[in-house]
Amino acid sequence: MSNSPDDDRLEELREQKRKELKQQQQGGEGDAADRQQAAQEQAEAQREAVLKKHLTDGARQRLNAVEMSKPQVAKQVKQQIVALAQSGRVQDRIDEAQMKELLKELQPDSQSFDIQHR
Repeated sequence: MSNSPDDDRLEELREQKRKELKQQQQGGEGDAADRQQAAQEQAEAQREAVLKKHLTDGARQRLNAVEMSKPQVAKQVKQQIVALAQSGRVQDRIDEAQMKELLKELQPDSQSFDIQHR
């Protein structure tokens, strides 16, 4: 017994529906990743806006210079500045001298180490 044309058409439609569902699933995963990346980009833009608002040009230049050589330290400083700004503890803009102090506080004194001779 061979399949009737209606059976063939029905199987064809089922296969097409399976492909569509599979594409939707894969697309859904991509959409979630796109949304997550967009949220991260938006959060980064908000952080940069807060930094721009609360840092003078000199402080921003100093922070950018630190970021080139020590990205982890710069990231910590940025997080601290954003946290201070969001909590309302930053009254005026942070100038270069204050940025130096922040960097000094967050950066352990790498020059001081003890060498013990035996």
